[in-house]
Amino acid sequence: MSVLSLRNTKFPSRVFLLDTTLRDGEQTPGVSLTPENKLKIASKLEEMGIDFIEAGFAAASKGEFKALKLISEQGFKAEIYSFSRCVKSDIDLAADSGADGITLTMPTSDLHLNCKLNKNKQFVIESIEKCIDYAKGRGLIIEFLAEDGSRSDLDFLESVFMKAAECKADRVCLCDTVGVLTFEKTIKMVSRLTKSLQIPLAIHCHNDFGLAVSNSLIAIKYGAQEIHVTINGLGERAGNAALEEIVASLELLYGYKTNIKTNLIYETSKIVSQLTGIYVQPNKAIVGENAFSHESGIHTHGIIKNPLTYEPIPPEFVGRKRILVPGKHAGSHGLKENLKNIGFDVSDEQLSEILKRVKDLGDKGKKVTDADLQAIAETVLGLPKIRPIKLKKVIVITGNNIASTAFVELNLYGKAISGSAIGVGPVDAAVNAIRKLVLDTESIQLEKYHVKSITGGTDAIVEVIVNLRKNDKIVTSRSVRENIVIASIEAILNGMNILLADYKNLRGNEN
Repeated sequence: MSVLSLRNTKFPSRVFLLDTTLRDGEQTPGVSLTPENKLKIASKLEEMGIDFIEAGFAAASKGEFKALKLISEQGFKAEIYSFSRCVKSDIDLAADSGADGITLTMPTSDLHLNCKLNKNKQFVIESIEKCIDYAKGRGLIIEFLAEDGSRSDLDFLESVFMKAAECKADRVCLCDTVGVLTFEKTIKMVSRLTKSLQIPLAIHCHNDFGLAVSNSLIAIKYGAQEIHVTINGLGERAGNAALEEIVASLELLYGYKTNIKTNLIYETSKIVSQLTGIYVQPNKAIVGENAFSHESGIHTHGIIKNPLTYEPIPPEFVGRKRILVPGKHAGSHGLKENLKNIGFDVSDEQLSEILKRVKDLGDKGKKVTDADLQAIAETVLGLPKIRPIKLKKVIVITGNNIASTAFVELNLYGKAISGSAIGVGPVDAAVNAIRKLVLDTESIQLEKYHVKSITGGTDAIVEVIVNLRKNDKIVTSRSVRENIVIASIEAILNGMNILLADYKNLRGNEN
């Protein structure tokens, strides 16, 4: 099917998005968010324009209750929900937290009823009637979630949803709890349920078979009006339908305009990644580091002439920038753009020699950073090494139960400067000290920090690679050392030196 024909797909007049990053997303193994960090993420979701935020499970812990209360007090335009079992105490805690509503959950599959609850179907009907009536009495908006709905008997599921609607639930949700829906089954279930219901149907998909986004889109095509999503596709096991993929697909493939401020997607993705500690794989759609990176000469040549040749999504759409990567697959057109980006204008002959050296490095299995390219270009062009910043001294103090402190002495444009800063560890403290010193003069941001061990043992050699940004200019640099603190400092200073070097005016220190 062509993109043009996709744009004729009939969707509901309004597709609502419920973000469950703070509930289902937090159930990702290893993730635990403080109330303050939950508020940071919720604030970003509000800024993006999300409709509903499932901010947690009020009955799970004191911290969860505090988080829901904190977020509910902000007066967001988005409706705030607490997850709730069909238990009155859960409903009371959700209401006491100040949440606007609850995502009231009850299993509906025979497997869950028999093996988890040891209850019959009549128990489900009675519990729904009792709990929805009670929750309404507490003034809550109710979205009823049929847990494991995708593996439930369709006749029974339909009767459950009809009972929820009869009891004045505001919406009902078909949950594909273990991600087993196929396209055909999604169409069959959603088509039948939406014909029977007078209230909106939502879809909650998990990604165990990699079909969460596709099934969510199919569901709204066949009558569902709401999709549950998470930032970066976080969630139990293989995760949930990713907000960034849902929104980009709706807007760019189907021509359906959402209420999401799409230019905030990447920024929000990074915040969630940093606060959860779950980092996005490089080839992840939309928000992965490689999503808008190009190395192949064939691709970069096309991209330079017309981005549509190899970019179905404009990077600016999600708040990204295009990156042309130097390496052994690079071509002359892309490399020329790389060189221009870091301040070099070269002749065809010089470009040819630089390209040869870049490919030689790549053939040795090395990743070519902008700092490597800078050094190669300086050699080929016979230019002095422009290094506006030199490291003179670094002292780091760290210990048990105390913050690390770093003292750093630099030479910036020939002037000695020094200062100290604290951090959660020695690297963080050293980086903070450099940032404090340099940012007084230059606006440079650390976009990405990556470290890996090259050798084993306590004296392992580590490689640190960083991405730095100044305005619209992004560069990569690296350092390899046995000392992770020194490697981190060198990588950052290498990148800063690229951003600050001025070869036209030979501004800076020549080494």
